[in-house]
Amino acid sequence: MGLIEIIIIACGLSMDAFAVSICKGLCMKRMNWLHALTIAFFFGLFQSIMPVIGWALGSSFAEIVEPVDHWVAFVLLAFIGGKMLWDAAHEQEETQCPADPDKLDLKELFMLAIATSIDALAVGITLAFLGVNIAVAACVIGIITFVFSLIGVGIGHVFGSKCEKGATIAGGIILILIGVKILLEHLGLISF
Repeated sequence: MGLIEIIIIACGLSMDAFAVSICKGLCMKRMNWLHALTIAFFFGLFQSIMPVIGWALGSSFAEIVEPVDHWVAFVLLAFIGGKMLWDAAHEQEETQCPADPDKLDLKELFMLAIATSIDALAVGITLAFLGVNIAVAACVIGIITFVFSLIGVGIGHVFGSKCEKGATIAGGIILILIGVKILLEHLGLISF
């Protein structure tokens, strides 16, 4: 797996954080760049830590799973992408802004960062099976998530919630397509 695929996976993984960042931006009466940077930092940090944890777990089982690693990668990415599509289709319309929009709840942000990065844990397992350099992958995923989250806060502040569902759908489709590509490459049906 090359850098381009890692970047594409990072973009797909960042869509949950992007969508939540849009919601956070909706609650800002005025753009607060310190809050936006804090939100982006939390999401980027957790999106970069979780694949490392997944990679460590996957590396422990690599010898056992190596003969079917392409199927594992396909199933995990298709499941994660499918879950994102399901969530986008069945989400409840709820924007709960804090009573004081000028105060950032770090405990809530911590929980949101964990929740939006669980998918990255599963992708980290997949990356271990594919022999990807986890340091490079984690940095790329973290940086892209940071940037998308920062942009998401800005979009949420300016444009509202119109982009949230589309971002989640795009992220799901991207992850499913990457999974299909990995499967087809290992089956010898395509080569890149």
